[in-house]
Amino acid sequence: MTIALMWEAKAADGLGEELLRWARERRLTPEPARRETFAAPGGRVLVITWWEGADDLDAELPELPSPDSALIARPVHRWRFRQV
Repeated sequence: MTIALMWEAKAADGLGEELLRWARERRLTPEPARRETFAAPGGRVLVITWWEGADDLDAELPELPSPDSALIARPVHRWRFRQV
């Protein structure tokens, strides 16, 4: 089974590029099978990681942390999905 973790944050005003750079620099150990990073207007950054072989949504998997509160406009949102 594959689990996808989605991490989304909104940058504080004017810090969209800094938040994007911060997210790209974060490494996960072990590395996911796949990782993609997206940016959207308003300084939003989305990172999706795919974890193969995880057997349930509660599996312990490495996740991106929350950045320093000065970098973000609101708390980070996180979602977990399982492949169906």
